[in-house]
Amino acid sequence: MLKPNLPSFDDREGKTVPAGLPKIIDAHVHIFPHGLFSAIWKWFDAHAWRIRYRLSTSQLFDFLLSRGIHHIIALQYAHKPGIAGKLNHYMAQKCREYPDQITGIATVFPGETNAAAILQEAFDLGLGGMKLHAHVQCFDMNADCMNMLYELCQSNDKPIIMHVGREPKSTAYHCDPYQICSAEKLERVLRDFPKLRICVPHFGFDEISAYQKLIEKYDTLWLDTTMILSGYFPIENPVDLESFRMDRIMYGSDFPNIPYAWDRELQWLSNSGLSHEKLAWILEKSATDFFQIGINDKLMIYPENTF
Repeated sequence: MLKPNLPSFDDREGKTVPAGLPKIIDAHVHIFPHGLFSAIWKWFDAHAWRIRYRLSTSQLFDFLLSRGIHHIIALQYAHKPGIAGKLNHYMAQKCREYPDQITGIATVFPGETNAAAILQEAFDLGLGGMKLHAHVQCFDMNADCMNMLYELCQSNDKPIIMHVGREPKSTAYHCDPYQICSAEKLERVLRDFPKLRICVPHFGFDEISAYQKLIEKYDTLWLDTTMILSGYFPIENPVDLESFRMDRIMYGSDFPNIPYAWDRELQWLSNSGLSHEKLAWILEKSATDFFQIGINDKLMIYPENTF
């Protein structure tokens, strides 16, 4: 569980990605307009840890790309109704500045008026999927209002990155993730929408073993590594990557909202003893398949809408 004043480490950071690793796609990087980033920094200061990297969107893109990250999946989430459309325009605008290196993902606020139209407009802009965060947005993934969003993603062949693992939770959230999040609930979505690609971040923490079974059972489910390989959160049974289905695991950093060095998990992977082939799946191939990078990542020219 997230608690106030969790530690922030001043661990040493590398100037580049660790030598010898395959090409790297960071599948979990957050961007926001400056005002929202500032609010997020304040929230983390009060309820979790001090975010180490307080950068603007362009600064954080330049930071990662200049250090050897090959491609970035950029994520946002709308924390209230009425802002998703503006966030999606902001995402498309920033992606146009890095046309070959960023895949931007759309967001909506589940249950808001015209959610489907907002999402379709984002796809028409060229955004490459949908990002949702159940802890922040307080939605039940099995609610009726979700079906139109799932169907829209499925019909547009766009994936969903959906934080529906129960941890890390916080008493500062307006809902209890343990009431609305579970691997069992997600399996219903996987059954009802058999062509919909879904990624659950953080290995589905704290139901890691349940999600490990689900990726064996469903070819449409992926997990990302975000923060779980860092050793930051206390996990009863450390993740044994060798036991996972490698073509359904992808690397994500959660940059810049982290309390330690940007390359902490890359260093862990570099020292893991995994074969080059397995590392290639985790660091590039799985994300390429999930997001169909190089296939569905073209942004349309569209009038800019400043946030």
